[in-house]
Amino acid sequence: MTYETPGKISTWAEEDRPREKLMLKGKAALSDAELIAILINSGSPEVSAVDLAKIILQSVGNDLNRLAKQSVKDLSKFRGIGEAKAVTIVAALEIGRRRKSEERPARNRITSSRDAYDEVKAHLLDKPHEEFWVILLNKANEVVKLVQISSGGVSSTVADPKLIFKQAIEHLASAVILAHNHPSGNLKPSQADLDLTRKLKEAGRLLEIPVLDHLIVSDHGYLSFADEGLF
Repeated sequence: MTYETPGKISTWAEEDRPREKLMLKGKAALSDAELIAILINSGSPEVSAVDLAKIILQSVGNDLNRLAKQSVKDLSKFRGIGEAKAVTIVAALEIGRRRKSEERPARNRITSSRDAYDEVKAHLLDKPHEEFWVILLNKANEVVKLVQISSGGVSSTVADPKLIFKQAIEHLASAVILAHNHPSGNLKPSQADLDLTRKLKEAGRLLEIPVLDHLIVSDHGYLSFADEGLF
């Protein structure tokens, strides 16, 4: 016969095992009370950690914003919440507040070749040599990241498809836009530009990361392969 002590995790009710629930189902599956219960770790002889968390939440109308305004002294008034547990709750809510205040601004959305040009031009204008860049986009055509792929000579640069799509895969991009500059000011694509674009477009098709456009940028403007029907 196997004997289990009352505090053994396997004897707890499901709702009293928030850590296990988080591991099995993910953080989104936990209620506010269960998340707070993980912070306070244990309850009192009368109530479980989850029940104690519920009591604390009820005291602020189940409003996490109001809970975040509670001091260590306020939280320590609850039976089962000592100074150390109160500090843990306050610290966790402060981290949440700081994260919210540092949330990234809305990403730029690319809806035209002009948008793509505006996004990349600062990196390609006034350069005495060629550079090749890629704009990584999410499913909403919002800019995830701009990445420089290569920097070359006056008349050419190398764009390795493996490097381009490695960046796209690592950043979970749903599509890409290619861009490189012509220091000469000539916006006409070379045969090498056309061949490279076709090669990259085919690679993107196979990887299900479509190449939406390829821009040639100069100090006098830009050319869009998509606008010119060169795809």
